[in-house]
Amino acid sequence: MLEPLGCALFLLAAFALAGCAQAAWLGSAAAQRFAWPIDSGRTLRGRRVFGSNKTARGFIVMIPATAAAFFILSLSIRPDAHGLWALTPFQYAALGLLAGAGFMAGELPNSFIKRQLDIAPGRSATGRLARPLSFVVDRVDSVLGALAAIGSVMPVPWLTVVLVLLFGPVVHGLFSVLTFRLGGKERPA
Repeated sequence: MLEPLGCALFLLAAFALAGCAQAAWLGSAAAQRFAWPIDSGRTLRGRRVFGSNKTARGFIVMIPATAAAFFILSLSIRPDAHGLWALTPFQYAALGLLAGAGFMAGELPNSFIKRQLDIAPGRSATGRLARPLSFVVDRVDSVLGALAAIGSVMPVPWLTVVLVLLFGPVVHGLFSVLTFRLGGKERPA
């Protein structure tokens, strides 16, 4: 039987490990070679599809880093003793690969909508209701993507979803700050 708190802690720890790798990578000179936009400059209705901030460099490390984090954590703890999914370490790595892809893909619909609404990359919507809504969506989009990816192949307890939705955006926000400090992201103008 799955332990919701154990599953949530596993996911948060795995994404924290992957986030460390991502922040270090984005702050490196090597990452700049992969700073080409994933939309290749394509437009829809005269507006960029995803914008210049969604580049290959984010996908290159986050997906394998998440797979590695799932693998390492599954080796470090006994998943069966902590109420986690009954998987081998290599199955955890595959689940991490899927979760990392979901995490990265989860940001794309939000970026697409923001570009179509003429909201600049790295900026929030303006307006009394739009600004807080944009803030919340910017914090949960990738978390929802990861949870949806995991949930497509494994059962995820509802309490795990709630806990990860509550604490995942905080972890994601901390790594955004770290990435800014390491030079991997520029502050919006």
